[in-house]
Amino acid sequence: MVIGGGAAAGTIVASADPSLPERSAAQLLVDVQNAKVDGFSGTVVQTADLGLPALPGVTSGAGSADLMKLVAGSNTARVWYAGEDKARLALMGTLGETDVIRNGSDVWLWRSSDSSATHFKVPAGEKDRKPTALPSGVPSTPQEAADAALAAIDPTTAVTTTGAAKVAGRDAYELVLTPRDTASLVGQVRLAIDAEKHIPLGVDVYAKDANDPAVRVAFQQVSFEVPDAEQFTFNPPPGTKVTEPSQADIAKEREKAVAPRDAEKKAAEAGTKVVGKGWTSVLVAKLPSGDKAEGKAGDKAEGPAAMAGQLDAVIGTLPKVSGTWGSGHLLTSALFSALVTDDGRILVGAVAPEKLYEAAGK
Repeated sequence: MVIGGGAAAGTIVASADPSLPERSAAQLLVDVQNAKVDGFSGTVVQTADLGLPALPGVTSGAGSADLMKLVAGSNTARVWYAGEDKARLALMGTLGETDVIRNGSDVWLWRSSDSSATHFKVPAGEKDRKPTALPSGVPSTPQEAADAALAAIDPTTAVTTTGAAKVAGRDAYELVLTPRDTASLVGQVRLAIDAEKHIPLGVDVYAKDANDPAVRVAFQQVSFEVPDAEQFTFNPPPGTKVTEPSQADIAKEREKAVAPRDAEKKAAEAGTKVVGKGWTSVLVAKLPSGDKAEGKAGDKAEGPAAMAGQLDAVIGTLPKVSGTWGSGHLLTSALFSALVTDDGRILVGAVAPEKLYEAAGK
């Protein structure tokens, strides 16, 4: 973790509740970095309201309902943790419950929607991530959300405190990250840090000039008692279809997990770049070519081709924009903007459209 924000981080002191010791922003950052707990359990609620317009092809279908709740709705999960090799996360979705359980070398993935379970063994000595039931890139716990926010700390960020807060009935300090560049659509990121255990209890992301958070990930209830061992013991319910992949199958899945990173590397070589720095940086990338998206009749598009097909379904419904940089279609929300140009580029950033136009002209 990088402790940043200039001198402010070391000099501004939390005007906490009299029952809590004073802590500076820098001290709170160190607290989070060094926090260690033997175990905990609780209920985590993730809510979002990004102000996105309805997108055809994205908002229809039961499966899409769960996806859309990530940007305009609420997700609830139960979490249990008793060490790196004992963790469980249960996501309550529209179609049912999805559980990921790690118990020593045993890992289970269970879906109630189709009564299926996958069981595999973690090879001895191999490090493994904590279970996650939310799609890649979406924080499933306050800790994950806080890690992402704290990674953004650099000289472009003002780090301050606002005093005490209450989250899930526990006393907490509030650490505030504020972009110094007013061109960012992010107004503030507020982290509630448990006063005793020093782990993040909640993270709120506010759009500029907004009174309510656009994204919130927070414990609704939490206990720091070590969960009972039975929470990590999974017995498939009667009628469950159990799959136990072979080592060869696991190797193939790992290759698929690595493939996106390889694709990102190839995209970078093909012209992907970042314009600007910090909170106002803009990602510029080339869109997948149309011929890859079309394929042969009956073919199922995958990877870049699938992404191209999804974009084709929505681009035409977005407002048309143009300027000295060219022309294209614009998607805006409370926290980010995206520009799809007619010459085959996509620009995305937590910035106003003007910043995208500026980047498109470079």
